Amino acid sequence: MSNKRISEKEEKKIMKKIENIDFEEAEKDEETLKVKVKKPKKKVKSVDTFISLLINKAKKKGNKLSYSDIDHAIPTDVADEIDSDYIEKIYDALESEGIEILEEEVEEEEKDALNEIECENEEVEELFSDTELKMYDNISLGDPIKIYLKEISKVELLSPSRERQLARRAQRGDQKARDELIKANLRLVISIAKRYTGRGLTFLDLIQEGNIGLIKAVDKFDWRKGFKFSTYATWWIRQAITRSIADQARTIRIPVHLVETINRMNKVIREYLQENGDYPSAKELAEILDKPEDKINEILMSAKDVLSLNSPISSGNGDDEESETGDFISTDETTPEEEAQKMIMKERLEEVLDTLNSKEALVLKMRYGFLDGKQKTLEEVGQFFNVTRERIRQIETKALRKLRHPNRVAQLKDIVES
Repeated sequence: MSNKRISEKEEKKIMKKIENIDFEEAEKDEETLKVKVKKPKKKVKSVDTFISLLINKAKKKGNKLSYSDIDHAIPTDVADEIDSDYIEKIYDALESEGIEILEEEVEEEEKDALNEIECENEEVEELFSDTELKMYDNISLGDPIKIYLKEISKVELLSPSRERQLARRAQRGDQKARDELIKANLRLVISIAKRYTGRGLTFLDLIQEGNIGLIKAVDKFDWRKGFKFSTYATWWIRQAITRSIADQARTIRIPVHLVETINRMNKVIREYLQENGDYPSAKELAEILDKPEDKINEILMSAKDVLSLNSPISSGNGDDEESETGDFISTDETTPEEEAQKMIMKERLEEVLDTLNSKEALVLKMRYGFLDGKQKTLEEVGQFFNVTRERIRQIETKALRKLRHPNRVAQLKDIVES
């Protein structure tokens, strides 16, 4: 190592250069460099690359592709970097190449169920024919259902391509696309809700619950599967409506699983009635449903509707006054008025008994249940006074003879008549 000494002038130049270095900025640059080295940003392949891959795939399938083929061609790790313009360029390029894009193929066992649902969804358009729309222009403002129908009838139905476009945008968090998809399918809720009327909820409540199911369907719908949105949403709408009926339709709520059991049992009862012309017994239901007979009795008890004793009953003769159900139901229990009368009578009888000597009065009170409501035997009263039962019988006979005195008889008669 050289021992050459640095001159004072050179030393000052070096110190000046050190002072001009921005160490904080250098540390930031170093950290940035580390981040870039550790986490290199993955580049999205150009749209032309995806198009060429899809065209080659389509040629192998007879110039046809499904929507899932397109979705699977886009790697999931870069899906967030792809916007709607990128996807639309792919669809435009495939269309210019004459490639037919098909709905997702469904297995044979699922086709019947889906066809049934789509046939039901066609009723939506029948609800809002041109004739009905003209009728809604003259409706009364006092009918909330007709007002609602008129409002939603103004929303146009969506084409399949528009539906997919809105679903894609909604999935990326576009609130306007989500709202438009919901509003365009409010008619579907009407067509489903009308089948559940008469089960304990009003039509407007059914529509409201169905709309909640529709919103869930929009949030969970995956347009990449290739199905129509109405086919997917139908299940969510039905599920929301049936769950609300189970939760809210009854005065006393019963669990949802028990509601399903009751529905199955009612179906069995209807089928049995059609075949045999009579209702099945609890034992026959237990055999058909393969359940214990006591369990069937519990289900039958739970299936009964609850009726309020305060529910009004019209007299039917035009009077404004209405009776309540409880007025027509007999009961063995005493009313509060009758109980009060008994208490007053007991107090007045005790006043008459107290005109006897204390031993005679106590014997009669014990024998006739004035003390605790229970009549004591001669033996029990004798044990209390530590005398024989014969002695108690003599005391009782003497006390009753005293009560036959004209003055006491008059008092007792007045108590009974009042």
